Amino acid sequence: MTVTDDYQWLFRKAPGMATSIGEDGRYLDVNDAFLKRLGYRREDMIGQRPVRYVTEESAERIQHEFLPILRRTGKLENKPISFVAHDGEIVNCMTSSIVEHDPDGAVLHTIATYTELDVQARANLKYRQLYRSTPAMLHSVDAEGCVVTVTDHWLKKMGYTREEVVGRSIKDFYSKEDQERLTTGKLKELISGGEFTNEARQMVTKSGQVLDLVMSATSERGASGKVQRMLVASKDVTERNRAERALRDTLAENARLREELERERDYLREEVSVAMNFGRIVGQSPALKHMLRQVEAVAQTPASVLILGESGVGKELIARAIHARSPRSAGSLVKVNCASIPKDLFESEFFGHVKGAFTGAHRDRVGRFQLADGGTIFLDEVGEIPYELQGKLLRVLQESEFERVGDDVTRTVDVRVIAATNRDLEKLVVEGEFREDLFYRLSVFPIEVPPLRRREQDVVHLAQHFLEQTCQDFGREPLTLTRHQVEVIRSYPWPGNVRELKNVIERAVILSQGNVLRLDLSLPEANVTANAPLVASAPVDADTVLTEEEIRQLQKDNLIKALRKTEWRVSGKRGAAELLGIRPTTLADRMKALGIKKPH
Repeated sequence: MTVTDDYQWLFRKAPGMATSIGEDGRYLDVNDAFLKRLGYRREDMIGQRPVRYVTEESAERIQHEFLPILRRTGKLENKPISFVAHDGEIVNCMTSSIVEHDPDGAVLHTIATYTELDVQARANLKYRQLYRSTPAMLHSVDAEGCVVTVTDHWLKKMGYTREEVVGRSIKDFYSKEDQERLTTGKLKELISGGEFTNEARQMVTKSGQVLDLVMSATSERGASGKVQRMLVASKDVTERNRAERALRDTLAENARLREELERERDYLREEVSVAMNFGRIVGQSPALKHMLRQVEAVAQTPASVLILGESGVGKELIARAIHARSPRSAGSLVKVNCASIPKDLFESEFFGHVKGAFTGAHRDRVGRFQLADGGTIFLDEVGEIPYELQGKLLRVLQESEFERVGDDVTRTVDVRVIAATNRDLEKLVVEGEFREDLFYRLSVFPIEVPPLRRREQDVVHLAQHFLEQTCQDFGREPLTLTRHQVEVIRSYPWPGNVRELKNVIERAVILSQGNVLRLDLSLPEANVTANAPLVASAPVDADTVLTEEEIRQLQKDNLIKALRKTEWRVSGKRGAAELLGIRPTTLADRMKALGIKKPH
């Protein structure tokens, strides 16, 4: 007998059941004990596949579990398999297999041995079958962390087949974060501990979906006390976590919106309290009609508007008219008075800040640009913005992006910009006090609001409108203008423009007794009397029409007269501004515009 014959004889005469399976998956040989127990002939089995002699469930396991493990590891240990004997009896066994190779590494055959199960072993097998079919998400791993078995529900959740899972490291199915946290050493240490409860894990399905799981585990230990296998139960909490995150986000968003609404409410209350509401635009003069045609033309466009005009002409009223006629009329019109903001607070006022960004920042604050999102922002006195902050304003105008002070989150806004100034911005650009690129960004469509001296036809209509409004606001009986008062109003140059006219009318109503409007008391700087012309230094016949230069000279003479009378004191108690009934800043602007300087 040759060595090969000796090997074959020993194989066939081995006391336990055994088979030899070729690389093609067919029986090469079966031993006598195997044939005796199942009742088949050797010639019937050699060349056939094992699935022909097993139950349907075992055939499924061979295809999807046993063969993948053999390909990866080269062996099987204590796997359940059920054969169908020749007489139909079901023979339940445990099989262990090993792949043998020749010296060159080529596969020779797979030797499989079988141990028939006793009553207890069959009960264990039944338990394992129930384990696989349970609706819970369970899996078992060995001491190295490799998957031993998984339930059908686990496979359904993860989207894998059993042959794609069994034998692989459980880490292969963890999320990237858990893989980095649970190194191979830490995983083995966790398994050797024997059990854990409610550990948060993330696993990734075959389709790439991340599942949030809560895992608990118990272990089987050998005689030496070492963990041989760990049973892990997982609970899918993905939807619960998503709902909790959505609830937290919703609550945070509600809190943020409530805070913004409260700030917007405070801002609107502040705006309502500002005594500058001139009401509707009153007048029919050619200069006013020309300006209104410009307003109508630009209102429907998203273009930036630069409103130019002297102090008191009603630039904010024009800005509100543009906003009201624009597609953004449903949004907010947020005003920023650039002349009243301290230099250190410009950025916070424009863009907001977060709590703790600087001393005094006790809470988050929403900036004016964010308040105006979806609407219009009105930058009044834009020429007063410090040069070093103009670049940040330019950025939000160009890119619609900004960051709050102390925050690194970039926010986007959709805002239309309307700016206004009584200063010569082009001159400021030449002098290096205003950025040229910002000037061109703001002045896409410039609108000049005519001064009141160019609206001679509107002066009386405005005065009558303010008189009616003031009497109503003050709870007074209606008052009327006399013919002489109309002539006085028409002949006065109104250096303070519409604001000055409104103030004069309000003072006249306050000082009036009975039904007589005391306009003479509201213009003391001109010594107005009931029967005297307003400007005594330049008497004018009723039919005389003054030129623009003559009116300018009248205004200049009147200012010089007031300054001389107050010894060139511009502001303060008994100063020229108080005498004229205008603001000190307005008087300073008029002096500069008319070239009036205090003599040495």
